[in-house]
Amino acid sequence: MVTPSLPHQNNIQQIGYKLLSMLNFQGEKVEEVAKTLISACLWNDSVENKSRAYDVSPQTVRNYVDKQGMEVTEKLLERARKISLEILKGVNEIDLSIDWTTKTWYGKPVKGLGSSEKGNSWNYATATTKYKGKVLLLAFIPQVNGMTKDEIVKALVEQVMAMGFKIRLITLDAGFYTVDVLNFISQFKYIIAVPVGDVKVYEEFDGDYTTNSKRRRRDEQVKFRLLVYSKEKVGRKKKSLVYFARATNLDLSKREVLDLYNKVRGPIETSYRNIKAFLPFTSSTKFVFRTLIFVLALVLYSLYTIFKGEVGREEFRLLLILLFPDLFNPENFTFNVIETLIYTIDLFLRR
Repeated sequence: MVTPSLPHQNNIQQIGYKLLSMLNFQGEKVEEVAKTLISACLWNDSVENKSRAYDVSPQTVRNYVDKQGMEVTEKLLERARKISLEILKGVNEIDLSIDWTTKTWYGKPVKGLGSSEKGNSWNYATATTKYKGKVLLLAFIPQVNGMTKDEIVKALVEQVMAMGFKIRLITLDAGFYTVDVLNFISQFKYIIAVPVGDVKVYEEFDGDYTTNSKRRRRDEQVKFRLLVYSKEKVGRKKKSLVYFARATNLDLSKREVLDLYNKVRGPIETSYRNIKAFLPFTSSTKFVFRTLIFVLALVLYSLYTIFKGEVGREEFRLLLILLFPDLFNPENFTFNVIETLIYTIDLFLRR
């Protein structure tokens, strides 16, 4: 059996202490609140359940976050950006991928948020880049009602450029396909997915196309290079072709453009799955509370990227738990550690 190469214990322990220091609430119960939030992320449990293990009420945790959450969230985001900057040290030009993810919270609907389910679904948009196999977060913004798609893209791009990066290429999902977004990203090299139903081209195509938005005058429409390609879909009774479209201003072959889009944009989907793997549950409907725990999960993912290649996501999570009995000590810790240790050993043996 080949023994897996693992991060040094001291490095993992330093991460745990950094996490606690990042949640720098002010008050008598700050340590209990911080441990509750981090423990809920690591155990993939509810904040309310973990609070009881640290002898603090769920309402106390909510009160701390309600009053100080926005400031703490900004500091968490700053830490996530610093992690990415450290990895990208010496890099000046990047390929940028922008997308949003939707998190559905069941319970009482919340007003004032971007939603597809009357307040239960919250959208969080990010800008990432891939470097040496690591998907790195550079910018983040929660989507609220009234925020347009071009405003989201502009805010994320501005955050990235403020970090000193030059954008070599920008890729976006079809959800961002609007005239305003196209006008904005035309200053960069770009590839954006296009809803085939909007362009109504159902055949292999590579040529010029002009938008026909009914909300815009003719002189306000945008011209771009449209690529349409098909994939065979095998149904239960017959095969059929499904068409996909991309808009771009790149002067490359059709195949090169399509491959480049998949290469740049594809990793952002993986990053969202990893972020949600650290996202705890909560019954709170407060905007600040849900935003903070999403950003905390995002920071945990960013810390995990440091060791990507040495250890898997679940191994990273379990190593943090195992190395912190003094910091993350729920009532049933002994039982959980034994169960976790067995699972960790099993993961290593399956390599």
